[in-house]
Amino acid sequence: MRYPHLVSFVIALTICATAVAGDIAIILLGEDEIAVAEPVSRAVNELREAILEAGTGARLYADAGSVPRGDRRVLVAGKDSPMAQEILGGLGIAVPDSGESLVLTEGTWKQEPVLLACGSDPRGLMYAVLELADRIQCGVDPLVALQVAEPIVEQPAVRVRSIYRTFTSDVEDLPWYSSREFWRQYLSELARQRINRFSLTFGMGYNTPKSIKDSYLFFAYPFLVEVPGYDVRAAGLPDAERDRNMDMLKFISEETAARGIDFHLALWSHGRDWPDSEDVNYPIDGLTDDNHAAYCRDALAIILKECPDILGVTFRVHSESGVPNGTQNFWEVLFEAFKEADRPVWIDMHAKQLTQQQIDWALATGMPVSASPKYWAEHQGLAYHQADIREREKGGVRNYVEPATGVYENRGFTRYGYGDLLPVDRQWDILHRIWPGTQKLLLEGDPALAAGYGRISGFGGSLGVERLDPLAFKGRKGSGYAGGRCAYLDESLEPEWDFQKFLYTYRIWGRLVYNPDTDPDVWMRFLRSRFGEAAKPIEVALANASRVTKLITTAHGRSANCVLYWPELLMNVPIVDENKIASDSDTDTPMVFGNVPPHDPQLFSKMNAYAEALLAGSEPDKYSPLVVAQWLEDMADTVDRNLILAEARVADKMDVDYRRFYHDIRIQGSIARFFALKMRAAVLWHLYQGSGDAAALVEAIVQYQQAREVWSQMAEEAKAVYVEDITFGFWDQERGHWIDRIPAIDADIADMKAELANPVPAAVTLRSVQGAITAVLSRPLQPGAACQHQSSGRFHPGKSIPIDLKLNEPVKQVTLYYRHVNQAVDWQMVPMKIKGGRGFAEIPADYTKTRFNMSYYFVIDRGSAGKAIYPGLDEDLAGMPYFVINQ
Repeated sequence: MRYPHLVSFVIALTICATAVAGDIAIILLGEDEIAVAEPVSRAVNELREAILEAGTGARLYADAGSVPRGDRRVLVAGKDSPMAQEILGGLGIAVPDSGESLVLTEGTWKQEPVLLACGSDPRGLMYAVLELADRIQCGVDPLVALQVAEPIVEQPAVRVRSIYRTFTSDVEDLPWYSSREFWRQYLSELARQRINRFSLTFGMGYNTPKSIKDSYLFFAYPFLVEVPGYDVRAAGLPDAERDRNMDMLKFISEETAARGIDFHLALWSHGRDWPDSEDVNYPIDGLTDDNHAAYCRDALAIILKECPDILGVTFRVHSESGVPNGTQNFWEVLFEAFKEADRPVWIDMHAKQLTQQQIDWALATGMPVSASPKYWAEHQGLAYHQADIREREKGGVRNYVEPATGVYENRGFTRYGYGDLLPVDRQWDILHRIWPGTQKLLLEGDPALAAGYGRISGFGGSLGVERLDPLAFKGRKGSGYAGGRCAYLDESLEPEWDFQKFLYTYRIWGRLVYNPDTDPDVWMRFLRSRFGEAAKPIEVALANASRVTKLITTAHGRSANCVLYWPELLMNVPIVDENKIASDSDTDTPMVFGNVPPHDPQLFSKMNAYAEALLAGSEPDKYSPLVVAQWLEDMADTVDRNLILAEARVADKMDVDYRRFYHDIRIQGSIARFFALKMRAAVLWHLYQGSGDAAALVEAIVQYQQAREVWSQMAEEAKAVYVEDITFGFWDQERGHWIDRIPAIDADIADMKAELANPVPAAVTLRSVQGAITAVLSRPLQPGAACQHQSSGRFHPGKSIPIDLKLNEPVKQVTLYYRHVNQAVDWQMVPMKIKGGRGFAEIPADYTKTRFNMSYYFVIDRGSAGKAIYPGLDEDLAGMPYFVINQ
């Protein structure tokens, strides 16, 4: 991070002006290096402008003694400032030592009251000052905004809180890429919300470099630099445009650094051969097998030299990068570019199929190295690391033997999740990355889930979390079109820049990942400034709406691929006939809705498997689809109740911000109700298939028809809001409108009705099926457990781990599930011995001989009261459902 001293001339000018009693005096002491760093100076200017715009005077002072009596004093200081130390000492408060920490507190200096904004480093101090500015920008009177009744002491929960923004469409992305005003506004917003890393991403326009239509910045180097000694260029791209692109990259990296944010560059495509790409707009000329790696190395070296604010580079290093797996030396040659950099530059590698050799090549450069696995495949699930991965990912490691060092050789199980990348003796860091498959278009903002991500993103000593920007992949694969990127049919809803629709999303995400215990006033003041008395119901409605697709993704893993699966605008997966599935898929066979596995198969049950258990009179040790359906229905009910309250309280129903919130909340609430009804219909259908009981078939049709009506009503409303073709690609499942999905739903219902004319023969006693039908249509038993457990926190490899559980209710049985923090291996289970209201078990000594930490949880069988998972998911679905103990 750069911290040039840019504020001294501002101070010199402002203190010369005539002071007026009652102004707000902002004090920056010139000898305080933290206080005069560039990110802080920008924050101070933003604070001053906010005060002035609110109608109050504000002046900067380099000497506290020059401040007129009667002025409200604000001291902006680093933690080592003698004046700050005197104030903090008198209050018995200390600034945390960790970077990015801050204190806001009232105090006194020489018997004068003063508000101290203090930071452990420039970034922490910047956050403290921006917090004050934000209060005023949200409509709080400056004199009130600068009152801090109780000291605020904050420090980050994770080291890295990153946003990455993708360039995937020349039509849709060149306007924002080329606009300096966009970058000033956008990066300032990231800084306000405590995002400390920004990754500008090229080469994610296609999953693999084939059938390319829009190649702009896909293989990025020739769109940015001319490399001496190579006749490589993007055919048809003028040299002046290439140079402008590079100038913008310099500008973006400089502006990012100036705001106290680390700038990273992501280069996801290095392929030189583009099969089936005859119509590509900018073909690449001049690359051969002989010069490919060397050209990429030399081009990257130029970029790193020309842009000294680039502090890291991300690569996709498996075959989808266009460099075939096993290609000799390509990555070793490319990484030589880092050796010429005169500064540490992170080498970050996408974790899918990442090999130990690639890790070793990166480590050999002497640069910091990280691997970046996908959190929930190419999606966003609930706020925990999935307890397990799907069988189709794990299938290749059935004979897994933990290696003595490094990572396992067969990397097929690293398609999503952290895999085996978290051994305690690793030489690399981990950054967890959230892909955009779940939430691409609609507003989101759930404080509980964001806080949950903040608490878990340092999992196993990880660096933190990086998530794709809202609208990531909009216009991908040549599907872009001119006009508003937010895809509004109603042009009055389109903001000047796309990110402005998602200001609340950035706020919730950034502030709560930084500090999961953030004061709710941070987001409520934003909502109050826009919606007045409707703020609280809007907050509750959007929070519940924002959980919908995350829960669906967790419980319904149709595909790990964000291209094939988009629960926000789902192509119908048939309940009845797998031959009518709308697109190719990597789900289980038969490819019907009820057989889709969860993305977390350890904690969630398939619909078909649960129906079979009901018929057998048993219950899996998992969350059932009925529990998931009930959660979704409860979310939908909460959304509806709070939107009614908001409608009654909002001052202006035609307000642009309100309409954006209202419509997106309504759509997500309807998606929740649709899925809840369809999940019940799928379980009932499979009950019918397994029993031949026509009553189950009739009820399945009823539930499915209700689901169809919910979807249809929502789609009709959305027709007036969004364009008829919302494009995130050119395949049917990544474009279109909710109204397009209705014919496939109708066809599936028709197939179900056709079964009434020729039902399957009865296979079980119909009386037993009626009980199962009743269970499907009733509210499921509460999945919570009345018990307590205190984790030991640490274990010693080679020694058994005793586990005990206090039981606060009678139980039939308790099962302990345990597993290394390694998704290549299966969970183990052991029944616990129950005595005196406690359960006892141990994790065997042989199993603790591992390079990994340990995770475990309990399943409590309460007999007629059902089963419960402990610790399980919280009521807001934001907690960690299992325990972790470290070596």
